[in-house]
Amino acid sequence: MRNKMKKLLSRNGLFRTLTELKGNPRACIFTEPMWGLSMNLCLPYATVYMLTLGMNDVQVGIVTSVYMFSQMICAFLSGAIIDKMGRRKSTAVFDFLAWSLPCIIWASSQGFWYFIVAALFNGMMKITQVSWDCLLVEDAPKDRITHIYSWVIICGNMSALFAPISSVLVAKLTLAPAIRILYINAFVVMTAKILILYRFSTETAVGRARREAARGKSWREMLSGYRNAYMKIVNSRGTVFAIIFSILVEIALMLGSTFWQIIVSRRIGVPDTLLPIFPMVKSIMSIILFFTVISGIRQTRLKWPMYGGFICYMISCILLISITGTGVLGYLMLTLSIFFEALGASVLSTLRESLVAIHADPDERSGILALLQTTVMLASVPFGYIGGLLSDISRILPFVLNIGLMLLGILASARYTDRNDSQSVMN
Repeated sequence: MRNKMKKLLSRNGLFRTLTELKGNPRACIFTEPMWGLSMNLCLPYATVYMLTLGMNDVQVGIVTSVYMFSQMICAFLSGAIIDKMGRRKSTAVFDFLAWSLPCIIWASSQGFWYFIVAALFNGMMKITQVSWDCLLVEDAPKDRITHIYSWVIICGNMSALFAPISSVLVAKLTLAPAIRILYINAFVVMTAKILILYRFSTETAVGRARREAARGKSWREMLSGYRNAYMKIVNSRGTVFAIIFSILVEIALMLGSTFWQIIVSRRIGVPDTLLPIFPMVKSIMSIILFFTVISGIRQTRLKWPMYGGFICYMISCILLISITGTGVLGYLMLTLSIFFEALGASVLSTLRESLVAIHADPDERSGILALLQTTVMLASVPFGYIGGLLSDISRILPFVLNIGLMLLGILASARYTDRNDSQSVMN
């Protein structure tokens, strides 16, 4: 029986990738589940927590836009900072500034301006996102990149299994006191995650070379080096498409994560104590889908998975805005919506990261990722405020906007893949 199980696992590319991981990819992926005992306990309540402290939908949207603006600035600076400091050190320093420090601010928040300050610090996560991505993939086998990113997302989904802890605390303490405690816990666990990753990782080979090349250069000289990265981007149709794809997915996921709690809690009427249960269910679905559906996605055949991801996410939005109450039919439709969201978001998130990693020139990866993230954030900044305005008019409108974004994604994918069928990895 044990031998049969080993053979079954060895045939699954995802499990094989996990067992063969070494070095930085191993350290990055194995510490990722710590999100489950930190930020993912808070995130199901983040938006409703703002409303509980007296904020309205438009103010929630403004906080989101400030967060996106901070991400845009930090994304632009990230390439130079990471090349100067190195991938490993940048990840440790800016993980603390972007996550641990805001947790203290959120825990003590008294209203709108606290969330604005926290959003400015939290936007630094774009620096650590680039440095962490470099730490994850620069020493990894290129033919395993899609599976590696799949494991990153799986670990994130596994972490949501701890969500019932939030429900119990909210039921016993009411929402605001419970979330303050969870943010303090998040500070402790996230800081531990940072220290563990730093201890068990090393600077990448590319990172050492880039840090040596950056030695003695001024920040102005470092930023002017983006010209090479820019030329690499504009001369690569694959990278340009990866940026368009990333913009559409980023906006859609941002709108979904920000306003899902509001529509479910305030329009559909789901009790606050049940809010974390649905992300947990979505995470379980995502994990199952990764091992049954997404593990079958081949890095050389991404055309139809892209179409499927956009269509599934669109169906989830249509189902969500059709729900008007919490009866049996309402909960059934909400469960179906979560299923299609889990499938669509998992596919689109995996493909977004994979497309960038596949097409980015390894020698200019940090600069390309910095410019890519800057462009994505620049395009996304207004949509937090726009989403807030739409939600203030009707809480279904942010999801109507998402349906439109998914249609644009299908059109963009069709245009790109049709031109590259005969010569690119998109088949």
